[in-house]
This record gives sequence, C-alpha cells and structure tokens, in this order.
Amino acid sequence: MEVLTVLETFSRKLIFYSHLRTAMAMVASAVKETLGELNKDSFVTLLTKLIGESKYVQNNPPDLIPEEDRIVRHVLDALLPLTTTTGGGPLIVNHVTYKSNRGNLIVEYPGTEPGKIISFVGMHMDVVTANPSEWDFDPFSLSIDGDKLRGRGTTDCLGHVALVTELMKKLGQTKPKLKSTVVAVFIASEENSSIPGVGVDALVKDGLLDKLKNGPLFWIDTADKQPCIGTGGMIPWKLHVTGKLFHSGLAHKVSQVQETAFGYGYSSLILFYSLDPGGGINQIPADCTISGDVRLTPFYNVPDVIKKLNEYVEDLNMNIEKIDTRGPVSKYVLPDENLRGRIEISFDEASSGVACNLESRGFHVLCQATKDAVGHVKPYSITGTLPLIRELQEEGFDVQTAGYGLMATYHAKNEYCLLPDMCQGYQVFTGIIAQLEE
Repeated sequence: MEVLTVLETFSRKLIFYSHLRTAMAMVASAVKETLGELNKDSFVTLLTKLIGESKYVQNNPPDLIPEEDRIVRHVLDALLPLTTTTGGGPLIVNHVTYKSNRGNLIVEYPGTEPGKIISFVGMHMDVVTANPSEWDFDPFSLSIDGDKLRGRGTTDCLGHVALVTELMKKLGQTKPKLKSTVVAVFIASEENSSIPGVGVDALVKDGLLDKLKNGPLFWIDTADKQPCIGTGGMIPWKLHVTGKLFHSGLAHKVSQVQETAFGYGYSSLILFYSLDPGGGINQIPADCTISGDVRLTPFYNVPDVIKKLNEYVEDLNMNIEKIDTRGPVSKYVLPDENLRGRIEISFDEASSGVACNLESRGFHVLCQATKDAVGHVKPYSITGTLPLIRELQEEGFDVQTAGYGLMATYHAKNEYCLLPDMCQGYQVFTGIIAQLEE
C-alpha cells in the first residue's frame, strides 16, 4: 500500500509538471505572437533619420565631439506618444545628461513582478569618423541597395539604436502583460573615452542602473547574429628610445640605440603601428617613438600586464650592455661620451576584456533565442575590445553580448548592415523576453 501511495504521488507530480511546462510554453508563445515581427518600414524610416545625424555624432575629440541628443530626439519622437508623461502609455523614459547635448536615454516597460527584470544596454549613439572621399556612397545618409542598409553607424551602432527603439515601441503599443520589466539603455560616448563621465560609466556611478543587476543584461553592440562570449583587452603604449644624434654619412661611427623587441607571452600581442623619428633624411635621430597596443585575453589583468611590461623595459635598461649588437659598429653604450641608450614605456588609457558567464540564465536564453531565430547557435570570442562592459561585470551585472550588424563592416569604409539580419535580431529579443516569462 505504501509503495502504491508513493507511485500515485509521483504520477500526480509528473502530470502537474507536464501541465506546467505546457502552460509556460503557451505563455512564451503568446508573448512572441503579441510582439510579432519587426516593422520593417518603421525601422528603416527611423534608421534613415539616425544615419542622417551620423555626421554630428562622430566621436574623435578634440576635433569631433558628438551631440548624442540629436539621436535622442528621434528616439523620443518615436516613443513619446507611448509614455506615461505625454502619451498616456506604459513606457517610462528618463533622459539623463552629464554634458551639454550629450544625453543618455533609459526607457522602461514595467512588468508585474517586482525585481524581475531584463535589460538591453549598450546601443550607443556616437559613431567613429568617416571620410566621404574614401567611401563609394555618402556615409552620412542612409542608402539602400537590396537588403543592404548603408551608412556610417548602420552596424555600429545606430542600427541597434533603431532596432531596440522598435522593440520598446512595440511593447508600448501592444502592452503585453509581462512579469519582467524590460529596460533599454541608449548610451552616449562609447567610441572614445577621452572625455569621461558622459555615458554608462556615469549612469553606473549614480546608481541609475543598479536594479538591472536583478536580471540578465544584454549588451547590444557586437555583430554577426551570434552570442559573443569573450572580448579582448587593450593597452595602448608608446616606446620611447633614446640614443645619439648622428649623421648617416659617418656610418662607421654610428652608435645609435637600435630596435629592441619584446613580448608578453606571445609576440602576436604586440602590434607596431608607426615610427616617426623626425629630423632630416640624412640624420640618425637621437630618439624616436614606436606606438602600438597590447591585445590580451580577458583572463589577464591589465595592471599585471602593465607591471610586466615595465619590468621588461627596466631589465633592458639595466642590462643594455648585454643586448646582442648588430655588427662591429653597433653599440648601446659610449663610455667616452658618457652616453647610454635608454628605453622608456608609457601607457594611454587601457581597457579590459570580458568573459561572459556561460552558466547564467541570461546566456542560455540568448543561445536558445538565437537558435530559434537564426537556425543555429555558435558562440564566438574576439580580441576586439568593447569598453565599459568589464566594469559592469565587476559591479555585479550578468553581462551577455550580441549584435546584428556585420563584423566585416565594423569601423570600416562603406559600412552597412542587412535588413534580414536586423529582423532576426528583433526575433532574438522577443525570444529572450518570452523565455524569461517561463
């Protein structure tokens, strides 16, 4: 009798969980059906307006300081009729500005369950520079070639600004009853951090994003429609080499400090970009500067790498007499002239890479939503750098990254994205929301 009771209880539980799974699946399906597909005409219309502002949101101080509020205005034009402040709709908007004309925009669709939240962050409203003379079409106006949507910012990242705006617009129009609050954060100042305290760093400092720690945060600023699970860090460096000013016609007396190479772990991390010694062509300069950067995986800490590079340079300086020379007249020390070659290294602002949490609920729903929308899922990692997100992760946010432009056109001439890719990106977003309702 006791065994039968246990079996009956187990059977009832199986039936209960089967019904529960069915009910949850129905909820998810209803959410996706309500949010539907991307409104292509509305998306392209908005993107046309945004790309038309791209000339004024190029970020390259001090010459080009973006006015992100130009983008904010278009996003607000699309959403204000659906807001609590002016349209009687459900959306809550907060335009946060730390520098004149350089706003951020937080848009919230409230859910019914306190503390349950999903966020889409990182859709930045500045772009890298573009030289129209080098492009095959005008970079500062949207042009359409079949499925190609062309212009500066279509992939990085105004295309994503338009895409997430359309998502929030659809939420405001259809008003699905969601347990999760959905938040979109459109940010200023991602492409250049030489002017601090403008974008997401300031929002985090002021605690305006704290509640996003309660759910997955999807940073929408990568490409190729797949989850990006790892990015690289970057340490810009300058190597200043000092030797002796001399004339190239007296080669037998040359005593110039010569090229020295070093690496951290493997040489492919060190990239030489420029060599500018100055002086006349027949003059061997007294000094020169080599510039480049270190690209490191997210499992190295930036301070550790900088410390190690400083140790390498100091070791070279202390033992410069022991460095291999390049012939009988190659010297690094001239005792008679009291000259000693020296190397100095300096660093510009560095950023760390990030490794996403592959065990989190956020990662799993992103993968499933990608598989459903795109047909397959293949997470990838890159040594390209996304600033700011490592800091978010260290602050306690569950950061996952994705994007729906094209990596091949990222920061490139003739930038474009594909409309079908953006449509699939919208389906990924609705799939994420639907799954997190379960």
